[in-house]
Amino acid sequence: MAKQATSAQVGASGSTAPPPSRRERVREATLREIKAIARSHLAARGPAGVSLRAIAREMGMTAPGLYRYFGSLDELMRSLQADFFTELSGVVQAADSSLPPDDVDGRILASLRAFRAWALADRAEFALLFGPPSPHHGTPAEGEAAEAARRFAATFFALFDRLLREERFTVPPDTELSPALCHQLEAFAQHTGFRPDNVPKGALRILTSCWVRLYGMVCMEVFEHLAFATGDLEALFEAELRDALTRLGVEYRPPAAP
Repeated sequence: MAKQATSAQVGASGSTAPPPSRRERVREATLREIKAIARSHLAARGPAGVSLRAIAREMGMTAPGLYRYFGSLDELMRSLQADFFTELSGVVQAADSSLPPDDVDGRILASLRAFRAWALADRAEFALLFGPPSPHHGTPAEGEAAEAARRFAATFFALFDRLLREERFTVPPDTELSPALCHQLEAFAQHTGFRPDNVPKGALRILTSCWVRLYGMVCMEVFEHLAFATGDLEALFEAELRDALTRLGVEYRPPAAP
């Protein structure tokens, strides 16, 4: 009895796509190995410690041989960024979907806590995605990595849009915002992919304020900027989470006991 074709093998016409050739399977396996080694070097040494030559040496390849898979170190780092954003999106979406669709408050809390947990467990990967650009990597502005970044943000934007439609919070009038601030808010929306119809700039102001506050808290913990006070900033993160989300009309709930 023939096996049923998977959805990935069935095209729009309904025909079954041919299975990947041996060469394609070998190439995919090699790409995965390259990126796995690059990730281990990133975690151990930071972006400056990732080099095509070192990866090739560990794989038993020549450096020119590795260039058949990635034309440059920058190309490899962008591919890693896309992978990490996809991984992070999966973690956030799993937390979001673990609660009933109508439990918007719980889904927001779970998604933000999942974001923090991933950041703390994968600090080098977080730094590659959200740290300042360096000679060794840049901020994804276009291509696969930028699309993956927008997919990551989409979960939070969908939840925020739900709060906006339910009129959970007061939106400041656009007249209270300076032209320079309006320009920055428009740039934020365009870069992150938040483009719901007719969203007032005052709503974007609330969104960016809450995101900067919570994202900044995670950054300070990941980069150990408050290590002089304590190594675990969960209590402070939860206090900031309560304050920021109360502004959005979200009912705060403490995290479940481990």
